[in-house]
Amino acid sequence: MSGTLYGLGVGPGDPDLITLKALKILERAPVIAYPAPETGDSLARSIAAPHIPNGRVEIVIRTPMVPGKFPAHDVYDRYAAEIEARLDADEDVAVLCEGDPFLYGSFMYLLSRLSAKHSVKVVPGVSSLGACAASVGVPLVSRNQVLTVLPGPLEEAELEAHIQSSPAVAIMKVGRHLRKICRVLDRLGLMEHAQYIERATMPEQRVLALRDVPRDGAPYFSMILVRHGETEAGV
Repeated sequence: MSGTLYGLGVGPGDPDLITLKALKILERAPVIAYPAPETGDSLARSIAAPHIPNGRVEIVIRTPMVPGKFPAHDVYDRYAAEIEARLDADEDVAVLCEGDPFLYGSFMYLLSRLSAKHSVKVVPGVSSLGACAASVGVPLVSRNQVLTVLPGPLEEAELEAHIQSSPAVAIMKVGRHLRKICRVLDRLGLMEHAQYIERATMPEQRVLALRDVPRDGAPYFSMILVRHGETEAGV
């Protein structure tokens, strides 16, 4: 016998946005695991905290969150072995994932190590894409528009080419790449079409026109939405 490994999307920040399915699994899983920085608290756990029963075994997956060191393969090898020991003992393990497990989620590193020998079930969560659009109050796309999702760490020229060719763009992982992204949007004349969202659905959420955001950096959990195709009248 073997336990089941669950990848639980816990949503973008508001604990009320966890799905009923994820909540039911969280209530019965004897072991929970979640990513965390090398020091400090886990965002995934803080989102799920109101729903975690007392007495659960917790595995904190501490990984470096600095350029050039992620994913830390030796770290995931070690934690995958710890989780596998629990699965082999016929215990289910629920891995908490911010947003959705398969949208730039670190859960994939555990999936690749454990899925060959163990049952894995992924529970999708409310993604930051939907959360940010709702916070701004503007649709991501409409009618036949194409949405392009871009990671902020892309090289500047590649970022510019993708933005230029798409009528609707979501730029994730903004963080230290804010200045570069703003340069690109300035060159393309799209700054007036750009909205900035920081920590969507959390108590400290901020929503601003990108032109009003200081360019000295942004949190990792921030996003820029750019929509410059059809006008709102054409929705």
